[in-house]
Amino acid sequence: MLQINDLTFRFGGRIIFDHATVSIPDGHRVALVGRNGTGKSTLLRLIAGELAPDGGSLSVPVGARMGMVAQEAPSSSASLIDTVLACDKERSTLLHEAETATDPMRIAEIHTRLADIGAHAAPARAGQILSGLGFDAAAQQQPCSDFSGGWRMRVALAGVLFAEPDLLLLDEPTNHLDLEATIWLESYLKAYPYTIILVSHDRDLLNAVPTTTIHLDHSKLVSYSGGYDQFERTRRANLDRLAASQVKQMAQRRHMEEFVERFRYKATKARQAQSRLKMLERMEPVVAITEDPSYNFNFPTPEPLAPPLIQIEGGVAGYGDHVVLRGLNLRIDMDDRIALLGANGNGKSTLVKLLAGRLKPLGGDFRKSPKLRIGYFAQHQAEELNLQLTALQQAQAWMPQVLEEKVRAHLGRFGFPRQKAETTIAKLSGGEKARLLFALMSRDAPNILVLDEPTNHLDIDSRDALVEALNSFEGAVILISHDPHLVELTADRLWLVDGGTCRPYDGDMEDYRALLLDKGRNERNESRGEPVRDGNTNRKDQRRAAAESRAALAPLRKKAQAAEKAMARLTEHKARIDLQMADPDLYTSPPERLTRLQMELGEVTRRIATAEEEWMAILEELEAAEAAP
Repeated sequence: MLQINDLTFRFGGRIIFDHATVSIPDGHRVALVGRNGTGKSTLLRLIAGELAPDGGSLSVPVGARMGMVAQEAPSSSASLIDTVLACDKERSTLLHEAETATDPMRIAEIHTRLADIGAHAAPARAGQILSGLGFDAAAQQQPCSDFSGGWRMRVALAGVLFAEPDLLLLDEPTNHLDLEATIWLESYLKAYPYTIILVSHDRDLLNAVPTTTIHLDHSKLVSYSGGYDQFERTRRANLDRLAASQVKQMAQRRHMEEFVERFRYKATKARQAQSRLKMLERMEPVVAITEDPSYNFNFPTPEPLAPPLIQIEGGVAGYGDHVVLRGLNLRIDMDDRIALLGANGNGKSTLVKLLAGRLKPLGGDFRKSPKLRIGYFAQHQAEELNLQLTALQQAQAWMPQVLEEKVRAHLGRFGFPRQKAETTIAKLSGGEKARLLFALMSRDAPNILVLDEPTNHLDIDSRDALVEALNSFEGAVILISHDPHLVELTADRLWLVDGGTCRPYDGDMEDYRALLLDKGRNERNESRGEPVRDGNTNRKDQRRAAAESRAALAPLRKKAQAAEKAMARLTEHKARIDLQMADPDLYTSPPERLTRLQMELGEVTRRIATAEEEWMAILEELEAAEAAP
């Protein structure tokens, strides 16, 4: 489907691709992964023909249809359904020609082709796509101009999905989606019948959809089988093998160099010394792969407060006379990790504004701890930053009574060393601006972090750093995110915002995913006039039983988590030893240091094997308990 040969491309004097080569077969679903700035979006634009390469070639089969979401959202007065239908150019052209054609043979050809491409079922298919992306039947009949930019970008995505190109190019397709639409999109792309090239930072999407992962690394394209997790495992194994080879080669070189130094001037050994010298000259050094620095940040430890931090009874929230949520009976304690579920427009952002103190309650009893401090990350808060200031100046403006050294230290927690802290905000990437906002929102060590879509501009490594930071945070977390991976790893309670209120959701993310997919199937069946399954039958009983089952298995799950963390600590310890042993200076230092490190490495390796056996035994016990009736 796509062949890239010796691709070379420069931008602003910087080499993005340097003789990069890769082949993508027909029907493969491919993820492009790599750090921000490595050229993922640039490669999509090169494939689409929006940019021209400086060297090499990109070729697709003649006649292959290519589709990419337009950067400009549709804004005409046409209805959503008509806008999406118009994206199938062939269907639109044939329908228009059918109205004017007079030649009987041509009319027959037109109707035959319309039947071949399923033209009469197209409105139903377009409606299903729009429904999956969050537009109900009434919204589909409204003009595009009635919707905000984010919703219109969903229409643009619906249009390219409806057109079903042979090569579908998707650049961060979940950026304007909520969790519900993201789950639908994952299901849709898994069943897509043609070739997909996907750029995303959503780990769940990158695991569920791709059959192949292409890593953009040091201006090259390297292909791996499977999704993101499999790519990470394979790449890590390759790096470990390379590090081991480098350590072994360093030891060999040092041994030969010592021999040459000792015997090159001794007549009886001179020939052997010269032979080893030639071997050294011929020895190709193992080139180490330099990994990009990872981002780590952490939230300051809050002052512990007596529970509850927030308690709402009979709460009502909204704007002026417009009530969005009512009947709110909610409580938040210091150890809570809560994710909000519910489609966009149901009131999730209204609820977090209420909790963050940005919105006054319209009714009910709302009580907060008197010393409570709340850190609030809003979706569009980056717009409040002064782009002409440096990160340090912006932080000082928000922390006027704090000494500069302490401001710098706080920025350093979030990946802003001295040079980066003195960079103007206009020059920061989207991910760096997000990290700056994390630093600003947590400047007074809040007891609760309220996060509304915090990952929109974070790459996978930064998202992993956020997961670690949230799990280490000692206060409460309230989270809205379209990233299921983030929700699953950080939240231990789910609240569903739906039907004008918010209540605890008894299931887990898998239950919620199944609920949404079941709802989608019912909507499709209803549109076809087929029987609708009653997904609500005994749903409360099922959720209650699921909750009881999870409670019974909780001790085993905690043991499994503890064993996994112990294994992770040991693995990190081994990695530190491997790093020390890869240092060339080690082999010129006293031999006792190398001996100590080798003994330490052997002991850690043994402990990892033991910990892995214990972990596997606990998992087997857990699986057996889960399988038991």
